[in-house]
Amino acid sequence: MIRTTGRRKTAVASVRLTAGSGTITVNDRSLEQYFPRDTSRMRILEPFELTETIGQYDAIVTVRGGGSSAQADAVRHGISRALLTVSEALRPALRKNGMLTRDPREVERKKYGRHKARKRPQYSKR
Repeated sequence: MIRTTGRRKTAVASVRLTAGSGTITVNDRSLEQYFPRDTSRMRILEPFELTETIGQYDAIVTVRGGGSSAQADAVRHGISRALLTVSEALRPALRKNGMLTRDPREVERKKYGRHKARKRPQYSKR
């Protein structure tokens, strides 16, 4: 069993990868139940498709924080890292498609005197 962590924004996914039939369980629910959107499921399965390991590994994922899209990307990052520990030969394919790079973009904090991080109050000339 291989245990890795994937992150995106404030979402953190803990991935356990074992040899199996290709079942992915997210927070004790099936992948289809937890991620109803096709795009989210596509992004999660992308590392398996790139490395041609579909149906070879079971993934048990615990994910928390962030929104559904960030959680899907965190799971994808964790799966990519887990596949890398399985075989170092998969690194070039995963690296080329940006699966191993943690997306560093985070929400900018709100500043005082502003409505949001950068949005200013309306300017009044007179």
